[in-house]
Amino acid sequence: MRFRFFLFLFLFSITIFAQELVSTKSPDSISHWTKKNKLGFDISEITFVNWSAGGNSAVSGLLKGDFSRVYAKDNQKWVNDLSIRYGLNKQDGHEMRKTDDAIQINSTFGYRKDTITNWYHSAKFNFNTQFTNGYSYPNTQKAISRLFAPAYIFLGVGAENASKKKHRIFYISPFTFKTTLVLDQRLANQGAFGVTKAQYDSNGNSIVDGKKSKTELGFLFTSYYKKEIVKNINLVNKVVLYSDYINNFGNIDIDYDFLLDLVVNQYVRASIGARIIYDDDIKAKKEIDGKQVTVGPKVQLKQMLGVGLVYTF
Repeated sequence: MRFRFFLFLFLFSITIFAQELVSTKSPDSISHWTKKNKLGFDISEITFVNWSAGGNSAVSGLLKGDFSRVYAKDNQKWVNDLSIRYGLNKQDGHEMRKTDDAIQINSTFGYRKDTITNWYHSAKFNFNTQFTNGYSYPNTQKAISRLFAPAYIFLGVGAENASKKKHRIFYISPFTFKTTLVLDQRLANQGAFGVTKAQYDSNGNSIVDGKKSKTELGFLFTSYYKKEIVKNINLVNKVVLYSDYINNFGNIDIDYDFLLDLVVNQYVRASIGARIIYDDDIKAKKEIDGKQVTVGPKVQLKQMLGVGLVYTF
């Protein structure tokens, strides 16, 4: 599976390189590639000096990047997206803590029967992981997540409907493989993120190591909607729903993103967003008497508010 991932990264790099070659042709040549790159940095800071009400000084920063390469010709379309996020927070009296961490690669190839219809026969690939270790603060001795632990891979076929302006896209796949990777043996032995945990004898010695991967076959639905609700304020909604056919079919994994993008000018933007995740394979952890205790799946919520610089090229 790791070979497939690195193969895809190689193909993605070749795609970008090929697109760049096409773009260097003479003005009379026609390129079927379009590209968009966006880099942003959000920062927030608060400082207290002799403040009678009390409080902790803090500074937070978030680096984000979105890169897109799209090939469109006649009835064919190939969309490739790379998205990265990494944020840190520092408060007085506390160590540096991570606030956001994500690597996401999406690739969708579609074919339609004519240039009139908005329906495409599509194949979709999605990969998600993170850069650095994650912790259940204040415990920073043992990581609860790491690079490729977990990593999620979706690969399937289905149908996609996209509006002419691409402001509304939804995809339905009756056959999608979901692979969960936990390439850290300690976490795999714990059965983290739904993989099969290790087996131990009566003395606590490991008999069989935990598995580092889990594969499911299920139904996938994704939706994307973007609308300018008032001038310079854009609403963006993203929804991913997945249900495994074999284990507890009807139990739905949910990943929902909501964003209000407020455009100040070409380079300055503010954003208000929230993300909600529910996956019964992801068990929450809680600090009890200095020990991390697994308490079962819970709804995960992340709320974001940021103002920063954005550069598009």
